[in-house]
Amino acid sequence: FEKLSCDRILTNKAIEANDGKPLPLYQKALCGLTAGAIGASVGSPADLALIRMQADATLPLAQRRHYTNAFHALSRIVADEGVLSLWKGAGPTVVRAMALNMGMLASYDQSVEFCRDSLGFGEASTVVGASTVSGFFAAACSLPFDYVKTQIQKMQPDAQGKYPYTGSVDCVVKTFKAGGPFKFYTGFPVYCVRIAPHVMMTWIFLNQIQKFEKTIGL
Repeated sequence: FEKLSCDRILTNKAIEANDGKPLPLYQKALCGLTAGAIGASVGSPADLALIRMQADATLPLAQRRHYTNAFHALSRIVADEGVLSLWKGAGPTVVRAMALNMGMLASYDQSVEFCRDSLGFGEASTVVGASTVSGFFAAACSLPFDYVKTQIQKMQPDAQGKYPYTGSVDCVVKTFKAGGPFKFYTGFPVYCVRIAPHVMMTWIFLNQIQKFEKTIGL
């Protein structure tokens, strides 16, 4: 929701600068990219803690850190690796959020205009239709970056202390060589089922909240 809040603020400012006219697609995409970067930068430590907790159970017993909760995970990461390590993988996290937001926000606004103005849909049909399109594009745009982000955040050193990847670019290159471009879309149906309903419900609830705010004069 922090990303949506940032996007609505940026979009409203852009519309004002555009004399109240609808924004072209590239400006909507830029607003989504910026909002995604801001939100992901703030939330990166929590995302890292979640990834580490999920990956911990899959490690050999001797390598497990036995995190009890998110706060314990964050404190262990700081104690073992330093404060800045909380933003390990922040680059891929931010890029992934930017891609997801661009797909989610730009496609939603564009779909609303198309459903309402070109197809003549009513309000409810417009919101549901645009939310569905938004959910698909959010998943399609973000999965390659999510794959790289997850690989970076959950990697562990081998017996010689060497990590499998030196960074995001190295991960992309090795993954591409190993499986080609479609390797980045491994698990897309499952990922889409996870992301798309979340995006759809977010838009539907946001629409209802905005309607409620108007009824009480906010």
